[in-house]
Amino acid sequence: MRHFLLAGTAALAISAGMARAEESVEVLHWWTAGGEAAALNVLKDNLAKEGVAWKDMPVAGGSGVQAMTALRARVTAGDSPTAVQMLGFDIRDWAEMGVLANLDDLAEKQGWGNVIPAALQEFSKYDGHWIAAPVNVHSTNWLWINKAALDKAGGKVPANIDELFALLDAFKAQGIIPLAHGGQGWQDGTLWEAVVLSVGGPDFYKKAVLEADPEALGGDTMRTVFDDMTKLRSYFDTSFSGRDWNLSSALVIEGKAGAQEMGDWAKGEFLRAGQKPGEDFVCIRFPGTQGSVLFNSDQFVMFEQDDAGKTEAQLKLASAVEDPAFQIAFNTVKGSVPARTDVPDTDFDDCAKKGMKDVVEASASGNFMGSLAHGYGQPAAVKEAVFDVVTQHLNGQITTDEALKRLPEAVAAAQ
Repeated sequence: MRHFLLAGTAALAISAGMARAEESVEVLHWWTAGGEAAALNVLKDNLAKEGVAWKDMPVAGGSGVQAMTALRARVTAGDSPTAVQMLGFDIRDWAEMGVLANLDDLAEKQGWGNVIPAALQEFSKYDGHWIAAPVNVHSTNWLWINKAALDKAGGKVPANIDELFALLDAFKAQGIIPLAHGGQGWQDGTLWEAVVLSVGGPDFYKKAVLEADPEALGGDTMRTVFDDMTKLRSYFDTSFSGRDWNLSSALVIEGKAGAQEMGDWAKGEFLRAGQKPGEDFVCIRFPGTQGSVLFNSDQFVMFEQDDAGKTEAQLKLASAVEDPAFQIAFNTVKGSVPARTDVPDTDFDDCAKKGMKDVVEASASGNFMGSLAHGYGQPAAVKEAVFDVVTQHLNGQITTDEALKRLPEAVAAAQ
């Protein structure tokens, strides 16, 4: 990996008078939903105060797949954006190409290594060098429940997947959509990984997902996973195919659906609608996954620039991202929890307080594990191979027997 000059002291020494007129960041990201856009404005406003102009390049698509496609086109054309929102294995891929800025000086100055979880640092660093600034920690194994519908169903939150099925039956009896789901590959994968963890536990998740063990991918436990996915499919409404995740969240918010399995970015939609956790909606770990956290983290990587003004602007962006005050302001809006473990939970709602506590406990127990669906479980090729099989099965295009045969084959072919 090349050693870079971007975060060096020479860049930091550029005078404000020389650089200010040129300081700008063009940021490629996929924060386009309402709650996400509101959270992003916090960062834009902070940078504006530093004299850094923000050039927006939004690419819709909840897991960043479309954004990475757009990025490749830009880089191929020799027109790299200055900063890019990026996830796990995608960060490693770009780091291997030697096109990312080195943030070591800034990270050392601000003590990132002391406050960012070790499991996350594995993706924020490459070859021993900091190449990404993590904004947050998201976790994917959450269930969001409409409080009124839950109360009508008896008020008991499900502790395991069988109790979840019973609750969904109660929602069905109420005449509402039991489980709001959007039929997109990454959403199917998000639901699937939660079921994998629920059915098999953390050790099975590690073996099947993180290690891609063929026997685990095609064995009896995975059969139960696929059978449970088939059952969950029966609780979707007929209009689920292709629906964006935030529209499914809206169904729960409006009381048209009982629950949604989705990462904690969904909470931003509830909060933006003026709802309060515990009063209007309930947040719990997906039944059967208590004690474990499937994580992903939005991170910003900086692409090498020849322009000194853009270089200093990049450093200001990275610095702003790791500022504790920003981590509070951003994550209270976004629905995630801070990437920094030294940020107090005082200003966070009950769901976030639980999320922050869960991250610490799961990290200590070794059950803080990367989300496959969101780029921290396997490289993109493997992730997409899993999506294909899971989606085909969920849509009834292949049987469980066929899925159990195809899944290990598809993963092996993609490795």
